[in-house]
Amino acid sequence: MLELVHMSKCFGQVQALDDLSLRVHPGEIMGMIGQNGAGKSTTFRLMLNFLRPDTGYALFDGQAIKGKLYNRVGYLPEERGLYQKITVEEQILYFAELRGCKRSSIAPQIGQWMDKFEVKGKKTSKIKELSKGNQQKVQLITTLIHQPDLIILDEPFSGLDPVNAGLFKEAIFEAKDRGATIIFSSHNMDNVAQLCDSLTMLKDGRQVLQGNLERVRQSFGRTRLKVEASVTLEHLLAKDGVVSGRAIGASRFELVLANEEVGRDLFDALTAHGYIYEFSQQPPTLEEIFKEMVVEAHA
Repeated sequence: MLELVHMSKCFGQVQALDDLSLRVHPGEIMGMIGQNGAGKSTTFRLMLNFLRPDTGYALFDGQAIKGKLYNRVGYLPEERGLYQKITVEEQILYFAELRGCKRSSIAPQIGQWMDKFEVKGKKTSKIKELSKGNQQKVQLITTLIHQPDLIILDEPFSGLDPVNAGLFKEAIFEAKDRGATIIFSSHNMDNVAQLCDSLTMLKDGRQVLQGNLERVRQSFGRTRLKVEASVTLEHLLAKDGVVSGRAIGASRFELVLANEEVGRDLFDALTAHGYIYEFSQQPPTLEEIFKEMVVEAHA
């Protein structure tokens, strides 16, 4: 289990992280979200002991992450870095050796991992000969090939197209299934929604949301409504408690409600006027919650 306890860090007058605590269990994926400068990368560097916290501490399986424990960690930094003049194979073997693996155990796996990520190149290709996307895949391989128990990914999908992002998601789920503890940051809320069991949202170094992904969504109420009925948008917007709305097709609309109780009243009113083809009341999406929390924090 990964555990952060009351961790804080200042850089001069800037409070980069302010009293953050969290837990990520084996077989769990946590997403860390927040605007640029919210403290996500700083959190990762603190938990890995690359930076020293002003207060608090980080533990993995009850130990500080240092020494031989690094061999159980797979870390993908936001600032990518590969040695351009060596081959793909030597690059992967070098990083594996840094994590305590033997070349003889890793070398036979390289081809399989290159196939898994559909790397366009050979083991003997130099890194500089690969496209940026394929270099990114090689770096992902170096992060995962030693089967780490703790996986820390800082913006892992940056620079990947949807197809290649899908390949990487499959690899993350495979790691989850074998019991790895996984935490990653992303600006793409769809990736977080698809992958994560839980989330932590930071704003100016402070935790403003944390918990199970679905429970976080449900806590905002079922205030998003999709409805298809023989009415006009103007008719719907005139109803009490309908905050905003838009047409998304012939007689189909998306509405934002002041609270989820408005949906019951609206359903009764619409059924009194005829048949309702669709009425789906859901909590806001993670992206909508993110935007709402950012606006609230600026208010």
